[in-house]
Amino acid sequence: MSAWLDRWLARHQHPASQVLHAVAIPMLPTAGILLGIQLADEAWKGSWRPLGLVLLSYVLQWIGHRIEGNDMGELILLKKLMGKPYVAVSPRYQTSAVTRSVDP
Repeated sequence: MSAWLDRWLARHQHPASQVLHAVAIPMLPTAGILLGIQLADEAWKGSWRPLGLVLLSYVLQWIGHRIEGNDMGELILLKKLMGKPYVAVSPRYQTSAVTRSVDP
């Protein structure tokens, strides 16, 4: 868990990105809980709410990563699978040691 948290913190260093993520991340489990409640109550009219929370969460996180100057985690995974280049840590936050370890 510590290594994961260290990597996450390295990718989210800008204060605005941190605030956006602090607001957006809790929306995802909230959407899951809301969806479960609505399915149990068969409340189909409000089924747009969990979807809206998920979309809003990802939009806020995307804005945070645009501010940060790097790719979102899900996008990194997709780019890795396709063999495409990606930006995990914004170049402005990379130390010389990180830059050397990435460059062959």
